[in-house]
Amino acid sequence: MNILIFGPNGSGKGTQGSLLKKQFGLAHIESGAIFREHVGGGTELGKKAKEYMDRGDLVPDSITIPMVLETLKKSGSNGWLLDGFPRNMEQAKKLDEALKEQGVALDYVVEIELPRETAKNRIMGRRICKNDGNHPNNIYIDAIRPEGDVCRICGGELSTRSDDQNEEAINKRHDIYYDTENGTLAAAHYFRAVFADRPDCYIVLDGCGSIDSVKETLLKKLK
Repeated sequence: MNILIFGPNGSGKGTQGSLLKKQFGLAHIESGAIFREHVGGGTELGKKAKEYMDRGDLVPDSITIPMVLETLKKSGSNGWLLDGFPRNMEQAKKLDEALKEQGVALDYVVEIELPRETAKNRIMGRRICKNDGNHPNNIYIDAIRPEGDVCRICGGELSTRSDDQNEEAINKRHDIYYDTENGTLAAAHYFRAVFADRPDCYIVLDGCGSIDSVKETLLKKLK
């Protein structure tokens, strides 16, 4: 089973991706990990990408797409979940073309919807447990709101990540995601059009729900 997953920062996309990884044995592939794999591993594509990165330039799609495909091909027999790519309409078109050329099936696309203001609040409300960073604590989500400054799971000291409190940076990331003309939502909706003849394979989830409710809905829609 091969899946693309879309969702703004703060939507729980990473959490749902991890749950799908465990449920179906999928390789959870994040875009940043692809670059680290190729650049850190010194592959030919990685070397080319590093030249652009060292200059502070964006790596062109002519290098990024082959890196993505190579990583997907090595992902294992159970399939993959691609998270964080494509980020714009042009990348969506090129990825679609490349997958078809390589005979790689795309089975589902998952889009987690969340109002922009809610997404920002969730990011800024995240609290990190000193004992275990995976313990869920968020001052803006009732179900996982901590009591004061201690973890609701273990009582450990809580802190914030500096990037979670950078409203300007959050807005810039969300500007890219919520752009329905050329941004990440445009990429997601491109695949909705691709799946017009099999609409059940384009799954839209309400990200306002709890982690468990979103997971339950998602699992029901995956066949």
